[in-house]
Amino acid sequence: MRKLVILAAAASLAGCVSVAPMPAQPPAAAPAPTPSGAVLPVQTAARNFVTVIQRVEPVAERACRAKGRIPNCDFQIVVDDRPGQPPNAFQTVDDAGRPILGFTLALIADARSPDELAFVLGHEAAHHIAGHLPRQQDTALAGALVAGILAQVSGAGAEAVSAAQDIGATVGARQYSKAFELEADSLGTEIAFMSGYDPIKGAAFFDRLPDPGDRFLGTHPANAQRKQTVAAALARLGG
Repeated sequence: MRKLVILAAAASLAGCVSVAPMPAQPPAAAPAPTPSGAVLPVQTAARNFVTVIQRVEPVAERACRAKGRIPNCDFQIVVDDRPGQPPNAFQTVDDAGRPILGFTLALIADARSPDELAFVLGHEAAHHIAGHLPRQQDTALAGALVAGILAQVSGAGAEAVSAAQDIGATVGARQYSKAFELEADSLGTEIAFMSGYDPIKGAAFFDRLPDPGDRFLGTHPANAQRKQTVAAALARLGG
């Protein structure tokens, strides 16, 4: 059974509470159309989010099972309602290995269209489907081990070895992060498209993000490269 849950300000994932979808409003005078690219009214953004989850999650779960890489494809969608959180989405797993896809309230409010929410949801689901989290953990561990050994060989003390391990873990974790993001963009495009959304419109949120460019040890590719990846993936789908 699909659930939309809210993360309480001081609670962990285990303390989530279920939230029912918003009831439909009675017929009323048609609201003025929202200009393209404008921030949506809060209620509209919330309804869009619930609708996107209902349409995209089953497609993401089918894609997960079809790939056959990950044993648990039962996605749980959570909303992080802690005050002051910036627009962000994330993927993690709980103690039982169930995949968690999280959105901050700021990201939901900042979305300009359902297409953007669908693309972000597909992107985060793709991280799980592609097994990026355990692969990132493996590279972080390998980086920490190598850096620690090199520090010990050079005669460093315990504190310096620990610091080297921390640096090695960071470098290791980021070794494939840009490639992971592009892979998730490509598969996320497929998931959004198969759910009936427009990934090109969905990727429009890149235009509002600071461009990470080609920073040393950066975790995300340039925005233009990501949009090109979306367009190429959509072309392969015939969209």
